[in-house]
Amino acid sequence: MNKYQKFLKQNIAVSGGFEKADLVLKNARIVNVFAEDITIADLAITNGIIAGIGSYEGIKEVDLKGNYIVPGFIDAHMHIESSMVTPFELARAIVPAGTTTIIADPHEIVNVAGSVGLDYILTATEDLPLNVYVMLPSSVPATPYETNGATAFLAADMSAYLDHPRILGLGEVMCFPDVIRGDMVILDKLALCRHKNCDGHAPALSGKALQAYACAGINSEHESTYFEEALEKLRAGFYILIREGSAAKNLTALVAGLLNHQPPLDRFLFCTDDKHLDDIHREGHICFNIRRAIELGVAPIKAIKMATINTAQAYNLKRLGAIAPGYKADLVVLSDLETINIKQVYKDGQLVGPPLWDQHIDREIDSRLLNSVHLPVLLPENLQLPLNEKDHVIEIIANQIETRHLFEALPGEKGFFSPNASYNKLCVIERHHLSGNIGVAAIKGFGLQNGAIATTVAHDSHNIIAVGDNDKDIIIAVNRLFEIGGGYVVVGNHQIIGSLPLTLAGLISLETGVVVQEKVTSLITAAHKLGVLPGVDPFLTLSFMALPVIPALRLTDMGLFDVTKFQLLKD
Repeated sequence: MNKYQKFLKQNIAVSGGFEKADLVLKNARIVNVFAEDITIADLAITNGIIAGIGSYEGIKEVDLKGNYIVPGFIDAHMHIESSMVTPFELARAIVPAGTTTIIADPHEIVNVAGSVGLDYILTATEDLPLNVYVMLPSSVPATPYETNGATAFLAADMSAYLDHPRILGLGEVMCFPDVIRGDMVILDKLALCRHKNCDGHAPALSGKALQAYACAGINSEHESTYFEEALEKLRAGFYILIREGSAAKNLTALVAGLLNHQPPLDRFLFCTDDKHLDDIHREGHICFNIRRAIELGVAPIKAIKMATINTAQAYNLKRLGAIAPGYKADLVVLSDLETINIKQVYKDGQLVGPPLWDQHIDREIDSRLLNSVHLPVLLPENLQLPLNEKDHVIEIIANQIETRHLFEALPGEKGFFSPNASYNKLCVIERHHLSGNIGVAAIKGFGLQNGAIATTVAHDSHNIIAVGDNDKDIIIAVNRLFEIGGGYVVVGNHQIIGSLPLTLAGLISLETGVVVQEKVTSLITAAHKLGVLPGVDPFLTLSFMALPVIPALRLTDMGLFDVTKFQLLKD
């Protein structure tokens, strides 16, 4: 009898009532996501697996006194790097919030450091009390209209990772114009992953272009901001990921549409995409998506399914996402199904939260992931923007990552743009190869006064991005980033107010999550005191202003980029 046969034999014996379970959760209200009903029974767990539901005896027994048990929650799409902490610290934040599985796309760190970054994510997510599945980044670089740190991550590079047990397929395919015109670089990647999942990223794509994108074998899409867009994508066969993160908040609009149109919900999933630790601490993680959907009118069990079995089935995660014999004992104990009040979290049948666990896991970090900020001397003349009668302006949309493309007369002096509180100056400075590339533009809706903020977190190539109402403060902020090896900086009245070093690739702190959360909260507060408008997360919003795959207007180190035309602006 081999090891697996012995494992099966013991589990079957417990399930059949011939042996005691390792653990029995007694007197529980068990939510069944298949039948969409609730059973009052005991739950038997052995070897980290659910052995049976009914009347059982265990070596250890815990009386749940009528509390509810639901499957552990799954985040269908997220970026570990956006938490700005190591995977271990992220797990410490989200597991007590009920998230026991994440599907991570590491295209942030791979854009900076290539396969070294991917290797770090795979290694650092081993042996955590969290299931971490990984998608292979499809868009490194995201576009040819910006400078990233790594060389192109091609299908040939991906093939070495394809058989890794936690690699699920191809990450969000952001270069949708390349897909539609049949570019061979992306076709090679799609062909390589044709037997696995391929995630989508196609904001506002519609009509025949959307049909062509679906025909390429892409399974899911998380960029819908209104229900009619999601419905068209659903009809084209996509799984629809309903996103609620720190900057992009699409859940309310999409769920309202679901309630009005009443489509089947089996192809709707929840994700966070990018969510900061302070928001996780205040709101929760995927549990917040569930809670908010219930508040809007979704039946509790259906909302729970969108965070569990729907995602497990969409990504072929067998034996996850449900409470049934043979499934992993990843469980959340709730006091009720309306507020999703979490009492306990079990991972593989072991109690893991709350509170946070104390053990620490040390990971060796490849030196190539450190000291990643390389800058030439920055002078005021490098940041000048010549004026025309009217100029292109990026306008922020509160609580969204999309922007508006305006064409307006800008304030100026001696033929150059002079930023103010209404029109701040936005700069993207290449930080990987000392190319000297600097993009400069006007941005409306940020509101900074007498100051600047800057960061090396600038999706997806992660050059330095800075915004301010005067060049001196912008230069002080950028130089401080060089000194600390990347991170966040706030400057006011020519003085550094605060900073957060992100030592690992300019994206991730080596501090604890508690320290990072405190520093981020302090920096956000400081930025708002400098005038950043309500509805704008200073750093998270700023980080998306360099992403040339989200409409309508962006800025890269090569200049202003019109996403709707998918080209750099020449005037």
